[in-house]
Amino acid sequence: MTSLRFVFWFLIISFSASAQKDYKLWLQYNKIQNAVVASEYKTNLGGIVALGSSETSKISLAELETGILDMLGSKPETRSAIKGDNNVIVGSQPALNSDLQKVLASDFDKINNEGFIIKSISSKNKKQIVITGKNDVGVLYGVYRFLRLIQNHKSISNLNIVDAPKINLRVLNHWDNLDRTVERGYAGFSLWNWQKLPDFIDQRYIDYARANASIGINGTVLTNVNANALILTPQYLEKVKALANVFRPYGIKVYLTARFSAPIEIGGLKTADPKDTAVANWWKEKAKEIYNRIPDFGGFLVKANSEGQPGPQNYGRDHIDGANMLADAVAPFGGIIMWRAFVYSEHDANDRAKQAYAEFQPYDGKFKDNVIVQVKNGAIDFQPREPFHPLFGAMPETPLMMEFQITQEYLGFSTHLVYLPKLFQEVLEADTYQKGKGSTVAKVIDGSLSPQKLTGIAGVSNIGNDLNWTGHPFAQANWYGFGRLAWDPYLDSETIADEWLRSTFSNDEDFIKPIKTMMITSREAVVNYMTPLGLHHIMDTGHHYGPGPWVSDLSRPEWNPTYYHKADKNGIGFDRSKTGTNATAQYAQELEQLFDNAQTCPEIDLLWFHHLSWDYKLKNGQTLWNGLALKYQEGVNQVLEMQNTWNNSEKYVDKERFKEVQMLLKIQYKEAKWWRDACLLYFQQYSGKELPAGVEPPIQTLEYFKSLKFPFAPGN
Repeated sequence: MTSLRFVFWFLIISFSASAQKDYKLWLQYNKIQNAVVASEYKTNLGGIVALGSSETSKISLAELETGILDMLGSKPETRSAIKGDNNVIVGSQPALNSDLQKVLASDFDKINNEGFIIKSISSKNKKQIVITGKNDVGVLYGVYRFLRLIQNHKSISNLNIVDAPKINLRVLNHWDNLDRTVERGYAGFSLWNWQKLPDFIDQRYIDYARANASIGINGTVLTNVNANALILTPQYLEKVKALANVFRPYGIKVYLTARFSAPIEIGGLKTADPKDTAVANWWKEKAKEIYNRIPDFGGFLVKANSEGQPGPQNYGRDHIDGANMLADAVAPFGGIIMWRAFVYSEHDANDRAKQAYAEFQPYDGKFKDNVIVQVKNGAIDFQPREPFHPLFGAMPETPLMMEFQITQEYLGFSTHLVYLPKLFQEVLEADTYQKGKGSTVAKVIDGSLSPQKLTGIAGVSNIGNDLNWTGHPFAQANWYGFGRLAWDPYLDSETIADEWLRSTFSNDEDFIKPIKTMMITSREAVVNYMTPLGLHHIMDTGHHYGPGPWVSDLSRPEWNPTYYHKADKNGIGFDRSKTGTNATAQYAQELEQLFDNAQTCPEIDLLWFHHLSWDYKLKNGQTLWNGLALKYQEGVNQVLEMQNTWNNSEKYVDKERFKEVQMLLKIQYKEAKWWRDACLLYFQQYSGKELPAGVEPPIQTLEYFKSLKFPFAPGN
């Protein structure tokens, strides 16, 4: 049976290695053409000594064998014991012999249970490479890192890598529905074929787990935060169990979204009041049922009392009551509750950006130990640029979990090339001043600022059943980059781009340098042609596709783009200073003073915090109107430059992916001009000013742009 399982895992990885390039993501394992580079690797890879017999150990060995075979054209001998020089010894700490354990003792002290060690050592005067960790999953992470070194043509002659994740929970949030539609999904239908589960295990489930393990993601929330209680019924829990069984050897736990009204909808109760004993007992029994099926079930993600979702406030209770009741249900099994702080209400439309802080900050320190509050990176909703969410500097006694959006709901869907790790890095490096200068958001979420039992980071998935997984070949970099930053939130986005390009396309420096520059500048380009100088949420409503700054007739004020830009003849922008909604007061005093004064407010956030005259002078001497128009034009010009850069890369890229990206960049250029023209024509009504020199005049009318309708835009 053991040998059959080994063959099974080997065939899985071999299948992936021979699949279409788009499908293989960053695990291409392309054959190394440089003879000098290949020779160094072959010299250092005499054999593989595999220690351990777990399913995870077998995956590590199969991955290592397949990766080396594909990249070097030959596979090292797999040995049961160390023999001669240049073995790669792969196994967890308990499986190592006593000599190796002594040599590596100080390194083991530096890592946690998911960390790994990759080290060149001499054992009995023989040179060896050891890939190890405290458990088999740590070893698997080490194997992927080792293979990435070879993919990226890095030396493996004198290795000394001791690494471990800085964040406990590194989770993808799938907004997948049970009918296989995906809310804000732009890459096809959901991966999870609930109709065929639990008996049919799609190869994609295994390849999904493999891709996530390769970047250190250790959790997946299978279902939409706009939850359906049916996922908690026995029929569906059997299907969830099947997925959990696939993911477990890769170190990935499954989580589910819990609909707060489930006790009524599937439990036959008349209430979901968290203070009702019958309700609390129902959740305890449900948790017991789940853990009986899935002993390592991670817990629940909850969206409550937001956008129409039920929650404790329906019963006159608060977030503490709801989260702690669920926390008690999963606590006996080691489960956690991820309670989302994304709330906004039609009853408090003074400033949507203030509501989450106002609702959650008073609860600091009142949640149970196994509750982590999941906070979006900004206070509105995954905009191309937002100041960091003020809660990150205001709840030192509460574990806060970052929520990034990998899927590009407000950034052109999977049509536009936008490298999001640049956005993620900007947020993580932002200084909250919670404990003085240097109190970055990264230090808040990794627990180094205020020690926390739980630390976490979530990314709203951009993954679907498209052949290339993410709809746009470069959107794969956002999945990859999220995983790398979840592992280490202090990584530089340029380093991540370099890794991804080398693993996905080519190691040729003539390709890497210009394409990496294109990736790094792409996020600023989309900000420029969509929402420059702090503008936000001016996308068309509902589907969020394309510009809609004119929309003003929706029933709730904060659903209307006009609510956010407030353009009139006197100027443009949302006044969140002391003269406006005073949202600046939710930040530390140093930031409050910085943001409150238009002269000191960073211009990238200017119209987020201030309503200013069209003639207001920017730091470059331009009027606000001219500066705004020139930013829109700059964004268009940047996309044109991206097109030129990509066109020059043709000889380095396979023809399928080259053509695919080329067509998508053509669409992006057309839509960048659409954004520029529609927004400037609309705002020009209020400014009454001519477009400055250097800005191309629109070729369509404002009425034309207003007439465009998209009833079937994806992901809505």
